[in-house]
Amino acid sequence: MASTVLITGGAGGSGGSLRPGLRRPDGRLRLLDVQPPPDPPRLEVVDEEVVIGSVTDLDVIRAACRGVDAVVHLAGIAGEAAWPDILESNIHGTWCVLDAAREADVQRVVLAGSNHATGFSERGGEPAADDLPHRPDTYYGVSKVAMEALGSLYADRHGMDVVCLRIGTCREVPTDERSLATWLSPGDTARLVEAAMTTPSPGFRVVWGVSANTRRWWSTAGGDAIGFHPVDDAEPYADQVTEEPDEQVLTRVGGPWARRADR
Repeated sequence: MASTVLITGGAGGSGGSLRPGLRRPDGRLRLLDVQPPPDPPRLEVVDEEVVIGSVTDLDVIRAACRGVDAVVHLAGIAGEAAWPDILESNIHGTWCVLDAAREADVQRVVLAGSNHATGFSERGGEPAADDLPHRPDTYYGVSKVAMEALGSLYADRHGMDVVCLRIGTCREVPTDERSLATWLSPGDTARLVEAAMTTPSPGFRVVWGVSANTRRWWSTAGGDAIGFHPVDDAEPYADQVTEEPDEQVLTRVGGPWARRADR
């Protein structure tokens, strides 16, 4: 594992659940967020540091990238929002992270993408490939398409290794019919990110972020190629899901986000 890892959005829910799985005796985590984490680092136990600021502030992100071996980019709006907000936080913020990493000669960047980059894609009979074509279901999904495009550009143009994760339903436990297929457990999230940081010379790569669910919709090929071997399965939670499934939710990758809007 890289000796110093910058996690943008390190104080958020995803960052908080990821941190324990990435801690190593010989490693250091640098957490960047607009606010401190709810559980401040105990430096006598865990080698962590906190940087307060936004990924859209180039001076802040440039300073945060200095001396870093890898960047895990989680920061941004984690759902649908107005276009100006998505543009600034998710698209411009991703550019800032990639360009600051380039300037600091950080070779490895892991981007937290989303299945919503392909949300309007119809589910087929076979597991969808990791490079399923873009069909975003929201402005948020568009921002994740842009994230993949920027990652591809920086890998090809600047020789960086960029792994973009098309994350499924990232929760403590699956809570509905769709997430029995799309769930990514906290433990598998850490395994996925570590694999993305340590796989040799990936160039640019897109990988589904999903656990070893019995009902999974997405291929395991991309994960296998980078050494990601999920161990958790949503199936033990199936008897806790009592709601009747909406067939439209189950026919498209993006589920309820992939609905045709009224004009």
